[in-house]
Amino acid sequence: MKNIIKKRVLKIVATIVFAGLGSQHAISQDLDLEKDELKFGFIKLTDCAPIVIAKEKGFFEDEGLQVEVIAQPNWKTLLDNVINGDLDGAHMLSGQPIAATIGFGTKAHIITAFTMDLNGNGITVANSIWDQMKENDPKLDTSKPKHPITADSLKPIVQEKLDNGEKLQMGMVFPVSTHNYELRYWLASAGIHPGMYTKNDIGGRTDAEVELSVTPPPMMPATLEAGNIQGYCVGEPWNQQAVAKNIGVPVTTNYDIWKNNPEKVFGVTKEWADENPNTHLAVIKALIRAGQWLDATKKKGIFRRGLDLVNREEAARILSQPNYVGADYEVIKNSMTGFFYFQKSDKREMPDFNVFYRYYCTYPWYSDGIWFLTQMRRWGQITEPKSDEWYHKTAKEVYRPDIYLKAAKMLLDEGVIDKNDIPWDTDGYKPPTSDFIDGIEYNGKKPLEYLKGHKIGHKN
Repeated sequence: MKNIIKKRVLKIVATIVFAGLGSQHAISQDLDLEKDELKFGFIKLTDCAPIVIAKEKGFFEDEGLQVEVIAQPNWKTLLDNVINGDLDGAHMLSGQPIAATIGFGTKAHIITAFTMDLNGNGITVANSIWDQMKENDPKLDTSKPKHPITADSLKPIVQEKLDNGEKLQMGMVFPVSTHNYELRYWLASAGIHPGMYTKNDIGGRTDAEVELSVTPPPMMPATLEAGNIQGYCVGEPWNQQAVAKNIGVPVTTNYDIWKNNPEKVFGVTKEWADENPNTHLAVIKALIRAGQWLDATKKKGIFRRGLDLVNREEAARILSQPNYVGADYEVIKNSMTGFFYFQKSDKREMPDFNVFYRYYCTYPWYSDGIWFLTQMRRWGQITEPKSDEWYHKTAKEVYRPDIYLKAAKMLLDEGVIDKNDIPWDTDGYKPPTSDFIDGIEYNGKKPLEYLKGHKIGHKN
């Protein structure tokens, strides 16, 4: 209550000041907040940026919210803490709200009204594996090989290990993570079977030619260096860390696996959202503003290259603080400012490696949720066939564009965002796309048709 009163007083003062100065800055609409002191969780990855920036740049405070941002040790603990109420909400893997809602792993109804970012992941292999990949494909043996790099040159390495009674070991961050599905997609597109989940195999290793295991993101480089895994899929800055430490080579990014794919979401329990609708709106407003700040460019509405992102260096410095990501500023800066090192000799402009606002990034698309559901079915996490209607119904139980649009409309009325920043009239489904490493078209309106297009995995 104290913060609500303070907020209203500040609004009155600010209104007088802005009126006297002729400022074009709008004042936030007053929401009767049910709760104004909040705790949000995150994992130490650069794509936690919207939550961190909303706090550090005062966007939460502008909405009358006092927010504590707390690092979590792993994705399971983060989800458990949201469910048990120790956290009000969190930076989540896109697959977590869906998996929890359908009861894979932990059962709880989680919703999302905000997508935090697009892209942002990479697949890194140990130097020894990269050397063998170059032997198998001489075109890779150059300081700047042509991209995208498929897993074709990895296949003989996988087979040799199988012939010797071994399996290539690769890490991903969580069973329902984008990283798990992207790594599986990359392997399967080259005919490498990454394994199936079954009712009796929750590790997903049935029929696997490569063994995938869970490793927390900040531990990936050390686990690779120790030789416990020979490759991994993770978000930044942990691919760039492998290059900086000279222990591994990123061979592809998820931008090449699926162009402009959704990565993280902001998740809360449905119970919390129902009990705190105005607070939820205020949070989404602040997060939209954070995404807008992160993707701000030199000239409004114009984007040409990474260096046009005027706030990213500041964001990288904030994220490098120990209480946030805690990696070296120079390492975080790479991808955040539109560049990516595949090798120390191979620095490339990748202006879309991290996207936080452009391309209608923050909108919670039903079609994004359906893609994750298709991967859960493809690899056996959903054990029984489902109808097209089930996929659509389930996605709509989790993804809440109605909440997002209400928050966005308030920001529009306040003059904070432009009308063309938001897809106001969409039905919630992105247009079909073939921007995948294997060229298979994904149409969110036809999930079963999409499943049938793949050679490995369940097709119904």
